[in-house]
Amino acid sequence: MDIVGILVMTAQVILGLSILVGVHELGHMVAAKYFGMRVEKFSIGFPPKIFGKQIGETEYSVGMIPLGGFVKISGMVDESMDTEQMAQAPQPWEFRSKPAWQRLIVMLGGIIVNVVTGIALFVFLTYVYGEAYLPVSEVNKAGIYARESAKKIGIENGDKILKVNGVAIKDYADTREVYLGSNGTYTLLRGNKEIEVKIPPTLLNEISDKDKGFIDPLFTFKVDELIEDRAAIKAGLKSNDSIVAINGAKVVYFQYFGEVLKENKNKVVVLQVKRGDSLLTIPVKVDTAGIIGFIPALGGDLKTNTRTYSFAESIPRGTYKSFKVIFDQLRAFTKIFKRELDASNSLGSFLTIGKAYGPVWEWFRFLSLTAMLSMVLAFMNLLPIPALDGGHVVFLLYEMVSGKKPSDKFLENAQKVGMVILLALMVFAIGNDIFRVFK
Repeated sequence: MDIVGILVMTAQVILGLSILVGVHELGHMVAAKYFGMRVEKFSIGFPPKIFGKQIGETEYSVGMIPLGGFVKISGMVDESMDTEQMAQAPQPWEFRSKPAWQRLIVMLGGIIVNVVTGIALFVFLTYVYGEAYLPVSEVNKAGIYARESAKKIGIENGDKILKVNGVAIKDYADTREVYLGSNGTYTLLRGNKEIEVKIPPTLLNEISDKDKGFIDPLFTFKVDELIEDRAAIKAGLKSNDSIVAINGAKVVYFQYFGEVLKENKNKVVVLQVKRGDSLLTIPVKVDTAGIIGFIPALGGDLKTNTRTYSFAESIPRGTYKSFKVIFDQLRAFTKIFKRELDASNSLGSFLTIGKAYGPVWEWFRFLSLTAMLSMVLAFMNLLPIPALDGGHVVFLLYEMVSGKKPSDKFLENAQKVGMVILLALMVFAIGNDIFRVFK
């Protein structure tokens, strides 16, 4: 990835997280001010402070570390650990002086706004862009390509997909429904024979590993972009060339072409290339990684369809897609607790987020991922971990049910424990990302 791509990716991460953190903390602040609580600080980003402005009782600021933010509400045990203020007598404008139901709404305010943001973005994207999808009928013209994890359970190259979990599907994306399930099945057509393949509950571990994957449509291809100083451009390949044979064997699909390259690492292969009306023979050296150095244009023969929605139709559809993100998170957590999925294969940090945004700025992709992350942020913040909103919610529900308020000392210690847990999770996630880079 070049420096421009890295800068674009970084800019998307910073903007996306700033939007999500900003609306989350805004939810807390608006609720707090509505109930007459004093909000001392509202910050996007963590200190050191780049700039700030005092407006009324609240200082609004931007921090130099753009991977979070916070709201400082008077009289609340939070990450600031302001024990000096908490040692003083409660004041009417403080968080701790308000009824438990009001404090509960304040703590849920950020989560609620993140959910609303996610729904709004999904509704907008559904209405404006519709839903592009790849029909299974298109994929089944040539069948699927089975990666190593698929071959292990009996799927073969060229199989055609009939059903997923016993239900006939039209959208190829629905084949992924088995990833988070426990008793998934594929019904496949192999030649004239219909077979059923059981999907192991540990499948997600297999496909989460770097470059493993599961199944793909078989893609025809052409040469698109040539990489500088690599074998393909030195051998004379040009953009829009069609590679029709390698070492005398006909090649149609990119996956099979890649297999032959990997079988010939550090060797010279002979390509037959169609360029306009000419058929050329081009020898090219394969490197030690099994590549020759070009980016393919894939799947020109696979025709996608687009579902369009009116604005009224976009509302329930966008809402469904929003909450599906949360349901998928719940299913993934269930797999982790059942030890069907390793946490190391599912947790990532801002490096994973950056990779998902990608090195090219595409507004549809940016908004789609931001919408998804908004729902993920809401879900993660609702986890009952002290220092997260969900931890505060648990203590407030206990107070409302029992009529007994936990002591400030207990809340302070719980906050410390929660911060240690979150710090450990952050270190684990960042370490995971670094490990994946060098794996």
